[in-house]
Amino acid sequence: MSMAGKNYRNASAAVNRALEYDLAEAIEKVKEITTTKFDATVDVAMKLGVDPRHADQVVRGTVMLPHGTGKTVSVLVVCKENKAEEAREAGADFVGFEEYIEKIQAGWTDVDVVVATPDVMGQLGKVARILGPRGLMPNPKSGTVTMDVAKAVREVKAGKIEFRVDKAGNIHAPVGKVSFDSENLVGNITSFIKEVVRLKPSAAKGQYLQGITISSTMSPGVKVKKEKFVA
Repeated sequence: MSMAGKNYRNASAAVNRALEYDLAEAIEKVKEITTTKFDATVDVAMKLGVDPRHADQVVRGTVMLPHGTGKTVSVLVVCKENKAEEAREAGADFVGFEEYIEKIQAGWTDVDVVVATPDVMGQLGKVARILGPRGLMPNPKSGTVTMDVAKAVREVKAGKIEFRVDKAGNIHAPVGKVSFDSENLVGNITSFIKEVVRLKPSAAKGQYLQGITISSTMSPGVKVKKEKFVA
């Protein structure tokens, strides 16, 4: 079993694992302990009191991060020719129909988000087994199956992210970069947490929001006080 690197050990020593920090303090701590030479991504992880084995306790949704993700998002729009120009004008990186289904069947998945119009979903189902495990399959609930492809593309490019609870009851999402102003990270993280709290399933019993942790790429996690987010 490999030992943690020196930088990680030093960062861990700088964090009181027993302490929950105010959100602004937690962000400053993450900035302090991040030692990567690149602009690290800031992630939020939330532990929820749900049992995702039951369909009525699955938490999933989308949220617009007010200050974006800091990432250049590549978007494929799968549509027929009557929607193609609209998608291109909105900033889609790839636009097409059957040729992209064939590319995906051949193993191509070099894209961050796939948007599709409802009339091509039958054909797109041929590659669901490829796109699904990668989180790329368009879905009406996430707004990626729509006739308004221009709106979908603009929202994704502007910072709209999708999230879904995992089998262990955790939700995590990228919410910006370490280089962001602290106030912008506070805004993004607050928007994300509030949306997850808003989506609390009526079937969930007991404490819903059990823990919040933020971290950056390759850094230890910093716990965040959850009381201000609990309805």
